[in-house]
Amino acid sequence: MIRRPSIYAYTDSFLSEPFSNITFTTKSLFFSSYSSSLITLHESHPKPVSSPFYNLLPPTQNPNNIVNLISSILKHKSSHLSLQNDLKGILPHLGAHEISRVLLRCQSDYSSALSFFTWVKNDLGITHTLQNYCLIIHILAWSRVFSHAMKFLSELIQLVEVKVDGVSPNVDIYQGLIVCTENCNWNPAVFDMLIKAYVKAGMVEKALETFRKNVEACFIPNVIACNCLLSGLSRFDYIGHCWEVYEEMGRLGIHRNAYTFNILTHVLCKDGDTNKVNGFLEKMEEEGFEPDLVTYNTLINSYCKKRRLEDAFYLYKIMYIRGVVPNLITYTVLMNGLCEEGKVKEAHELFYQMVRRGIEPDIVSYNTLVSGYCREGKMHMCRSLLHEMIGNGICPDRVTCRFIVEGYARDGKLLSALNMVVELERFGIKIPENIYDYLIVSLCEEGKPFAARNFLLSISQDGYTPERNSYIKLIESLCKFNNVEEALVLKSEMVKKSMKLNLTAYRAVISCLCRVNRTFEAEGLLEEMTSSGVVADVEISRALISSYCEENSVNKAVSLLKFFAKEFQLYDTESYNAVVKVFCEAGNVAKLIAIQDKLHKVGYVSNMLTCKYVIHGLQKAMELDDEMLNLNLIEV
Repeated sequence: MIRRPSIYAYTDSFLSEPFSNITFTTKSLFFSSYSSSLITLHESHPKPVSSPFYNLLPPTQNPNNIVNLISSILKHKSSHLSLQNDLKGILPHLGAHEISRVLLRCQSDYSSALSFFTWVKNDLGITHTLQNYCLIIHILAWSRVFSHAMKFLSELIQLVEVKVDGVSPNVDIYQGLIVCTENCNWNPAVFDMLIKAYVKAGMVEKALETFRKNVEACFIPNVIACNCLLSGLSRFDYIGHCWEVYEEMGRLGIHRNAYTFNILTHVLCKDGDTNKVNGFLEKMEEEGFEPDLVTYNTLINSYCKKRRLEDAFYLYKIMYIRGVVPNLITYTVLMNGLCEEGKVKEAHELFYQMVRRGIEPDIVSYNTLVSGYCREGKMHMCRSLLHEMIGNGICPDRVTCRFIVEGYARDGKLLSALNMVVELERFGIKIPENIYDYLIVSLCEEGKPFAARNFLLSISQDGYTPERNSYIKLIESLCKFNNVEEALVLKSEMVKKSMKLNLTAYRAVISCLCRVNRTFEAEGLLEEMTSSGVVADVEISRALISSYCEENSVNKAVSLLKFFAKEFQLYDTESYNAVVKVFCEAGNVAKLIAIQDKLHKVGYVSNMLTCKYVIHGLQKAMELDDEMLNLNLIEV
């Protein structure tokens, strides 16, 4: 027997405050002896107005008459426009209290209540209070318009759970629904619906809390609500709570059905205890439920995942003995289990057995075989399956394409993968763009940037735009082959498409420009990189400074050393030594010492190689002095 709790009550201000008001978070529920005056909305106590002379005004201008006017208009099925026009002068006096009174007037006509509620929310832009929502939900549920009631329950949950300034409002929807039962017709199904609404919103803890409150208040949930809760708890791995709900169902006398047992079978399979599974199945049969197709598929899937194929195929045989006919899911799961064990040939035989028994294969069953053959490197079988699929009117999807392309890539046959893509396009099959990106990157990694560039040009004609990473990988690969012109073209394409280059791309192009003696352009690219917020690294420093040193532009090299130190706090000893070496080979030790002093002040430190270069420079300077002395003596 269902009894109504008599101790739940809200303050009227709590129920009537809109969710948009931040002070709503500070309100709280309190328990007290029941007093209907807290929540009853008597028409004899309308919202007070400042002057008694309002009674002398016409009804459409009298705020005290707003509830009667709206109810009258709704009774005659007037439009929203009519409502707004007739009440234009007194709409500012339409508050939460008046809205609740109108809804209560419309209890026997849910369509009027629904129209009014929607009009207030959408046309007037008024945020409904908890009480308004609870009333409309009860009215709709009483009239058995469950779809609309469920919609508003879900909407209310979203409103309540939105955090304002990082604080979640202290609102209890369950209590709000309880309070409103004192004033309107209601259906206990509302409290089952609340469980389902919480599960739908992914809030399984709140759903479980609602279940417990229902039990405590003697609102016995139905089996559908319980199964929904079990499913949600299973999905979020609340395994212990699943058994709590299951046991409570038995204690309350809720008749558990096949769905209940199948959900819990799935829970046990996730838990991984086979002994418990067998014991549970025995208990299930004792209660008069025989395992059905879903039960067997759940168990077979579990055994296959645990690589217990013998047990899986034993159940497969038992299904026929017990008159349960395996379906497409059964066969696909078994095929996948065989493929995981490397038994692709046996999986293919099972596939043909399935077809002979009149079960049409789908994309998943084909993909299972394609995946298995790809892992074994039997690409000719994949190709054969692909043609079979297309012949049977099954269009390969992104998973099929990915398996085949990656299979060819593993065998080092990227050109075959490209040909396969072209062939699929001829069949009118749309290739997923991530497959194009995968091929471009794979060609680059295999050292075939020119093939990747040509492939990109051909597919770009169909409107394809590569991912940023594909562009960068192609630029990097082209630069390794010193094809800096193509790399710069790709860089321009990226800029046009508002794609930013990263350090890898800048490093590749700058290093390549330095290698082909275009150091001035490389330095210009360094400035562009710096202005875009990309920080240079050691490789860029070495490429630029080494290039300037080779060109004997030592002053520019010194200037760059200072730039890298000040802008990026980059003190590369190898770059520093490259500059030292140039001065030493020229025997210009005096200038070297002056420059060393300046570079030491900004943070550069000499090492053993620096000392070796300096010693060599001193020797070179002495040799040059001796040569000059000899020349002078000869002239004399």
